[in-house]
Amino acid sequence: MPLVLMYHSVTKYDSDPLLVTVSPDRFAAQMRWLAGRGLRGVAMRDLLAARRPGTARRLVGLTFDDGYADFAGEVVPVLLQHGFTATVFPVTGELGGHNAWDAGYPRKPLMDADDVRRMADLGMEVGSHSVGHRSLPTLSDDELAHELVASKERLEDITGTEVTGFCYPYGHVGAREVAAVRDAGYGYACAIWRSEVTGVHALPRTYIGDRDGALRLHAKRLRHRMRWGS
Repeated sequence: MPLVLMYHSVTKYDSDPLLVTVSPDRFAAQMRWLAGRGLRGVAMRDLLAARRPGTARRLVGLTFDDGYADFAGEVVPVLLQHGFTATVFPVTGELGGHNAWDAGYPRKPLMDADDVRRMADLGMEVGSHSVGHRSLPTLSDDELAHELVASKERLEDITGTEVTGFCYPYGHVGAREVAAVRDAGYGYACAIWRSEVTGVHALPRTYIGDRDGALRLHAKRLRHRMRWGS
């Protein structure tokens, strides 16, 4: 399994009870840490393409869930400084809105369609995080298909390119969801945890937070290598 880092939001904050936010200074330091070790952060499409011919040894997947507005303002400028790319997974039913699924928690603005298009033009990969950020195992078959297909079509209309990646809301995934994602035409999907459905359509990722300095990053990379040998 490739090493894939999971981020959400990168911005200054006063309160972060869900632990989804990394400060801009910390994020910049994390990217410098990667670059300083000869590692290159890349979008999932690039990581998976490089693994096929066996050229992914120094590559690390960078993923950003939910499509927060700070991806455009804080994340991408740092990535471009290092020649990195990343995959962002917007929630298509909330473009230009906020994280309505986190009711009662700090509101965070989301990218709108123009932002998403601009990120794709800058070389970032855009994948789907569903239409409404609902837990997929709780949905009927028809509702599940809608979340997968409608979000894919919307993003393809915005970016003018094929959308091949999906990210499971909350990391909730089982065999039915994996089959549905594959049937909807996605080439890969990101989960969070290792599970019985782990594979190219349920790739586990490594959570990165604001506490992750150099020592913790080293430990997380080492843990991944010991677990997966990559």
